[in-house]
Amino acid sequence: MPISYYDFKNMTNQSQYEMVVKEGRIINETHKDGLKFVLYEMSSFSVEIVYNMNDNKIASLSAFQNNGNL
Repeated sequence: MPISYYDFKNMTNQSQYEMVVKEGRIINETHKDGLKFVLYEMSSFSVEIVYNMNDNKIASLSAFQNNGNL
């Protein structure tokens, strides 16, 4: 289901996470200092989820508008 960046930002954190994991496409993943950074592509924006590997929890979730200059 395509969703706009603004509609995504208005969702709860839990709903954002669930949508990204279910519908996002992983485009990059890297590890550093016990953290795993995963970049997902959504319909018209990107989302980065940072996982803390030490306690198996989400450290942060950030959404970025795509400006077409990637």
